[in-house]
Amino acid sequence: MSLTKRSVVVGGHRTSVSLEPAFWEALARMAARRGVSVNMLVTEIDRDRATPGDQSEAADPKTTGLSSAIRVAVLEWAMAERSGLSS
Repeated sequence: MSLTKRSVVVGGHRTSVSLEPAFWEALARMAARRGVSVNMLVTEIDRDRATPGDQSEAADPKTTGLSSAIRVAVLEWAMAERSGLSS
């Protein structure tokens, strides 16, 4: 499956993100379900990549790519949807 590159605005800054089409579709559904734009949702995912006080290297935004963080967020959302646990 090929990647699709799209521009998003994260915290007021334009950046490019490459994801598989299925992840772009799920991200759009996730944003719609939450009542926010894709840009706003990606900004939230970016902000949540590293939480204050988290000392793990995996939570460092320099080592955890935004595309990977988006995939994980979409996967967690989809799993919660399937379980009936998402908001």
